[in-house]
Parts: sequence; C-alpha cells; structure tokens
Amino acid sequence: MRALALGGVGGLDQLAVRDVPEPELRSAADVLVRVQAAALNHLDLLVARGLPGASQVFPHIIGSDAAGVVEAVGPAVSAVAPGDRVMVNPGISCGTCQACLEGEESLCRSFQLLGEHLPGTIAEFVVVPEENVAHVPAAMPLERAGAFSLVTLTAWRMLTSRALLRPGETVLIWGIGGGVAQAALQIAKLLGAYAIVTSGTDRKLDAARALGADAGLDHARDDVPAEVKRLTGGRGADVVVDSVGERTWAQSLRALRRGGRLVVCGATTGPTVDIDLRRLFWHQWTLMGSTMGSRREYREIVRLAGLGRLWPVVDRVVPLERAAEAFARLASGEQFGKLVIEVAS
Repeated sequence: MRALALGGVGGLDQLAVRDVPEPELRSAADVLVRVQAAALNHLDLLVARGLPGASQVFPHIIGSDAAGVVEAVGPAVSAVAPGDRVMVNPGISCGTCQACLEGEESLCRSFQLLGEHLPGTIAEFVVVPEENVAHVPAAMPLERAGAFSLVTLTAWRMLTSRALLRPGETVLIWGIGGGVAQAALQIAKLLGAYAIVTSGTDRKLDAARALGADAGLDHARDDVPAEVKRLTGGRGADVVVDSVGERTWAQSLRALRRGGRLVVCGATTGPTVDIDLRRLFWHQWTLMGSTMGSRREYREIVRLAGLGRLWPVVDRVVPLERAAEAFARLASGEQFGKLVIEVAS
C-alpha cells in the first residue's frame, strides 16, 4: 500500500510516499480501516526530526489522525461493520493496568500514539482496536473527521478534566492558528468562559474572533500579560492554555491570577523552563500537564460532534502526492486550522 513514511530521522527530507506492507488484523477485536483523510499535527514534525528515546522501525508511517471506511473487522468486533464511516482515536492503551481499569487510559504506563510510537495513519490502511474507532457523525465530511480526534481530545481534557474551567472564568489561549488552540477556543465558549487568544498575525486574530474569541492579542507586538490584566480589571486569567513551551512560559505565569491554573500539552519552542518557587507558592498557582484523553472523554467529544459542535477548522486539503506542501505550511506556521491529507477520494 502507499503511505507517507520516514526513511529515517533528521527532518522532512526523510519523508516520502513509499510502498509499505499492508497491515493485517492482529486480534479478534481489531478493525481494518481504509483511510480517506488524515490530518497533520505538530507531533509529526517532531517525529520527523527525531524524538529522544524513540525506537521506530523504518520506514515509519507518520500521522495520528484519520477517517475512512471500515474494510474488515475481527470476529469479536460488534460496534462497527465493513462499510461504516469511522474516525480514529490515536491513543492506544493496554486495557488491563490499574489506570485503564479506572478509565484513565492516557495514564496507562504503556500508552502509545499512532504515528509516534506505532505506525501511523497517513496510509491507505490502518489497523486499530475496536475501542479506538468511532462512527463519523452523518453530517460531518470525512476531511473534518480526519482532523478531529487528537486536537479535540487533547483540548477537552485540558479544559474540563484538568483545568476544570467554569462558566464566567477567563482563559488565555496561545497561538490560535493551531488545532489544539482552536479546539480549546470552541470548548471554552461551549463552557461559557471568556476567551482571550493570541497570534502573530491580524488575519488569524480576525478569524478567531469569527469563531467566538472575545479578545485577540498580537503576541509579536503586545505585552500579553499586561493586556490580559487590563482586560480582566487587573485580576489576570483564571486558566492559561499553553502548548508553546519555552517562549511563552514566563508570560503565561505573569498572565495568571492568584490561584490560577496553567495547563500545558506541548513544548513546540523547547522543553526547558525556569520557575521561581517563591512565586509559585505565594500566588498559589496550579501547574499541570495534560496528554490526550480517556475513552470516556473521547465518547463525549464524539457526542458533541454529532450535535454539530467542536468540528475542527480545516485550513486546506491536499492529495497524498503533495503532502510535502502541507508539511512546509505547517512548519512555517502559516496555517489557520488543520492541514488534511487526502489519502483516497
């Protein structure tokens, strides 16, 4: 089958459409999906560059998100059948450890992601456990479904299970051009929060306001913490959503109110930060990390998608043969929304 795969690590130069073996059903609970659309994530750029401790077998298929049609199922599968339109939850857990038994699959010690630890989704076929597929809502196009799972699940857990965002609170969301940030904006408005977003371009800030953002700040020109304080009457943000890392860490802390919560899901500009512990305990901040989400959380966002909410924004759709163009756009940060690869029409 055709797949977008790395021949090694070292950057996007290692990426090409390659012929690789077609996956097979490995267990009675497996589902074989014929992929039609698969979205890019910043994770794919990190995998291409090489992640510390990674042990991929090359050629390594990249991609974590996908939507398509069920091709075949194992004998124990009952939730889906051949011909069903499905989307893929890329987080694979063992199902038997204490965390999994408690319904916290993303805390599983053997938790793995398609495209990072396991062969990915930008391929003609992918095999996943039955628990990792969900029916695509009837009204949702497959290119939207193929961009849905990773960013929406990540943002949902960040704001609901981790930060416990409440109606009337203020949330600051960095980098509104990205998929997690856009999902966080939609979730924040769904929860009744006041949402402040940032970007380095007016075009993206205008688009964010059209999505419901209450205020937009240019992080290239504005003093973001000072502006957040101004917009909140000197109080600061109740919650800050940060996937940027080193570049924004200090500003995220300055933007927080006393007793505020900072939730982090990524480190696209670097993983190492400093903190003055005296400020941490004096201001009684809560600093927390968040990764993907549980099956229960995934069912909830799929339910909301079925109601027409939480649909991802799609920047553009490109065919598999032109995937390099989409990666270049992602690497440059030009996109507003998800970049989707059309694997099959």
